[in-house]
Amino acid sequence: MSMSIRPRRSVLYMPGSNARALEKARTLPADGVILDLEDAVAPDAKVEARARVVETVKAGGFGPREVVIRINGLDSAWGSDDLDAAAAAAPDAILLPKVQEVEQLVTVGRRLKALAVPETTRVWAMIETPLAILDIKAIALSARDPLTRLQVFVLGTNDLAKETRAALVPGRAPMVAWLSLVVAAARTSGIDVLDGVWNQFQDLDGFNAECAQGAQFGMDGKTLIHPSQIEPCNAAFSPPAAEVERARAIIAAFALPENAGKGVITLDGRMVELLHAEMAKRTVALADAIAAKG
Repeated sequence: MSMSIRPRRSVLYMPGSNARALEKARTLPADGVILDLEDAVAPDAKVEARARVVETVKAGGFGPREVVIRINGLDSAWGSDDLDAAAAAAPDAILLPKVQEVEQLVTVGRRLKALAVPETTRVWAMIETPLAILDIKAIALSARDPLTRLQVFVLGTNDLAKETRAALVPGRAPMVAWLSLVVAAARTSGIDVLDGVWNQFQDLDGFNAECAQGAQFGMDGKTLIHPSQIEPCNAAFSPPAAEVERARAIIAAFALPENAGKGVITLDGRMVELLHAEMAKRTVALADAIAAKG
């Protein structure tokens, strides 16, 4: 059985107004890049940044990297024009800020349909407000409607902290419930989850700890603000070699003729269920996809 999985371990925000950063985005070892028109761009630079990002995406040359454009909110002065321009550039995805109700996704889906944007351009949603957390089930289930194109949740932990007054502390105890809830909701509909950014990019120990935590939560990767974060992030969200080896052994054991049709087998003195075989297939598929990227 082959599973098509796209690694999204490391996804780097790049300011849309910075020509050098956009050029560099084509060579970095990140799985994806978010060319940002929102938070990273000052109001008086928004229109120019939009033109530059569209030009960059149309020019291509990103290789295996997933290319995403984050637009300004549709309720802002720039959002509607951003959406049309991003749609015309046909990136891998358009990232919508502050998604907190299904209607926003439907509106964008209709617009993309009206503009005849190819289905290959997906929609990613920033989850960064209390309302989004409290309505996350409905937002996730909307991915089952092909109109929404919803593919990935991106956590905006800085905004969540701001809006809730929860402290941003190591280990993120105040947010654990919200983070888990987003992962659970995402899994109802085959949505990937990317963790929020780590702000102190000089503090590598803190960053590594938060990457490990995100991986433990079951997240698929993390959003980044500095290229130095890419390599450790890739490592944290790649299945460890021993885990991949064990997964291959589980798949091979279930494939043996004497185990045909069995729901439970014994492997190296441990009980292994069919559900472990399913998990093993995903682990191997992810490892193979990562290896294929070189």
